[in-house]
Amino acid sequence: ELGRIIVGQEKVVERLAICLFSGGHALLMGVPGLAKTLLVRRLAETMALTFSRIQFTPDLMPMDITGTDILQETPGSKRKFEFVKGPVFANIVLADEVNRAPSKTQAAMLEAMQEHKVTVVGRTYALDPPFFVLATQNPIEQEGTYPLPEAQLDRFMFLIDVDYPTRDEEIEIARTTTGASLPKLNEIIDGDRIIAFQELVRRMPVPQHIYEFAVDLVRKTRPGGNE
Repeated sequence: ELGRIIVGQEKVVERLAICLFSGGHALLMGVPGLAKTLLVRRLAETMALTFSRIQFTPDLMPMDITGTDILQETPGSKRKFEFVKGPVFANIVLADEVNRAPSKTQAAMLEAMQEHKVTVVGRTYALDPPFFVLATQNPIEQEGTYPLPEAQLDRFMFLIDVDYPTRDEEIEIARTTTGASLPKLNEIIDGDRIIAFQELVRRMPVPQHIYEFAVDLVRKTRPGGNE
């Protein structure tokens, strides 16, 4: 379905699918113009899920992501605080150019990505499953950017490198973008089926030697890991 609009990038789409059905988050990295944002938006179209986009900028505040309490007047002429949900309260959240926001704002995503909940003014609000954060990052633009801290990078299951298309693919992209308007994609899966697939992935049997290989590989990356 995505191939009706996205030309090429089959490996990127495959890795996104693996990430989604494994219950993880993905960080897409590539130079401008490679349709990273378009890919995530169109991916959301193929799923019957709520979608929101957060454009990360240097002046973005944590409450712009999580939401905040607003003073409201009740019918009895009384005032009380009412929580207004931010854009993080969606099934698929596109964090566009996530490295343009300062660390304080980036940290607002940590609890949501790890625990699928947010805490605002001492109150905790759960995020409806399934919940995915698909972030984009520009690797060549350094001015006005803030490197992602290790704690946040650890929340992403995949760092997906979006590379340049081939010559034939680029010709097709030029033909597509200068022709008629792009079609609207069909919803082919809903949240309940995604959750069912995630549970199925968890039930897949894994041989013991695969666990041992994975643990040994990780241990080799640590100081003194050769011991």
